[in-house]
Amino acid sequence: MRTAPTPPLDPAYPTATRPSREPRPEAPEASEAPGPPATDEPPLTEREVALVRAGLAVVEPQAGEVTVYFYAILFARYPEVRALFPADMDVQRDRLLRGLLRIIELVDDPDNLVRFCSLLGRDHRKFGALEGHYPAVGECLLAALARYAGPDWTPEMAAAWTKAYTTAAGVMVQAAEEDSRVRPATWRAQIVSHLPRGNGIAEITVRPEFAYPYTAGQYLSMETPWRPLAWRHYSVANAPRPDHTLTFHVRAVPGGVVSNSLVYRAAVGDIVRLGPPQGAMSLDAAEDRDLVCVAGGTGLAPIRAILEQAAHTGIRRYVDLFIGARTADELYGLDDMLRMAQRHHWLSVRAAVSHQRIVGREGTLPQVLREFGPWDQHEAFLCGPPDMVSSAAHNLMRGGVPPFRIHHDPLDVPVLNTPLAPVRNPEENPEL
Repeated sequence: MRTAPTPPLDPAYPTATRPSREPRPEAPEASEAPGPPATDEPPLTEREVALVRAGLAVVEPQAGEVTVYFYAILFARYPEVRALFPADMDVQRDRLLRGLLRIIELVDDPDNLVRFCSLLGRDHRKFGALEGHYPAVGECLLAALARYAGPDWTPEMAAAWTKAYTTAAGVMVQAAEEDSRVRPATWRAQIVSHLPRGNGIAEITVRPEFAYPYTAGQYLSMETPWRPLAWRHYSVANAPRPDHTLTFHVRAVPGGVVSNSLVYRAAVGDIVRLGPPQGAMSLDAAEDRDLVCVAGGTGLAPIRAILEQAAHTGIRRYVDLFIGARTADELYGLDDMLRMAQRHHWLSVRAAVSHQRIVGREGTLPQVLREFGPWDQHEAFLCGPPDMVSSAAHNLMRGGVPPFRIHHDPLDVPVLNTPLAPVRNPEENPEL
């Protein structure tokens, strides 16, 4: 294990990755993060919604070419904007398209459109996006759509798209402005511990430049100095600590430029940058029910944080934790959880492997989960590979657990897939 005292943060961290003209207020409490801003823009009419969706339908078969052309003309017309984007644009092009698709999906749902665009606006602060950038993006986006829609791109369709983009951009700008009043866009943090855990996993602890407000179970985005502007999401593996340090469990993904740098290249003293906390998978969501927790691979991180929080607050309910992996060697963190179970009578820990015959449980986590229970009166927390989470959620619902009591983070890019409205509990409103 490599550890070090906390020297001053390295001023040599690339200044190109720092957000420009962003204030650095003192870190607020997590509850101070603003909600969706109000908007005075009138909603689109049914005719305008139809035109926007028709325009997307025309260009969708050429979506890849549209995004390539969009970025080409954006960087040609406004070269100063290029510095906001990573060197490798493949991932960015995909995210633009998917973000656009979700905006179109919500274009006739003003409340959720505002929520989604607010998330985007706050998230874009970490890239250094400024209010003046939005008109440039809108101009080039509409130009790209017009080029590939051809004769179908009528003045009426152009006007509908202009209104839709102006509405979305206005919400993003307002959300970013309100967010800047209560917290910084990013936190610089120094690596103070780097512990290899085997099988391509590293346990990395960082100390932010000042207190980082978050809730156990949340995740955040991280940028490294080796891949500027390439942000990746990681869950915090601990409940808030007095020394404000944060621990992450990072697996080196094949071909993953950020994860491999963190696991094999990062060292004590290196500086990373953290985006604001995200996610609503917290102990508060469970009310007073017993818990069933399912963790696959590094998905143990947020579950561990939630259990630490439970231990700190004196939980009065029982917790069944299932940890899974392909082989016994990949069951990292199991010993730590077993030691926790020895200290706390309310915690029960079971492990399962799916690709190796060992003494104990054999099978995938969803399969093993079915052998126990019933879980219909429990609150469920799931984290791990998307297929595992989806399968476990399906099995729990088949076993009588309602969807609003199954908690997990978005299974893909969080800012594009975060649930915008909470799943309603039908017990609270019998008419639903």
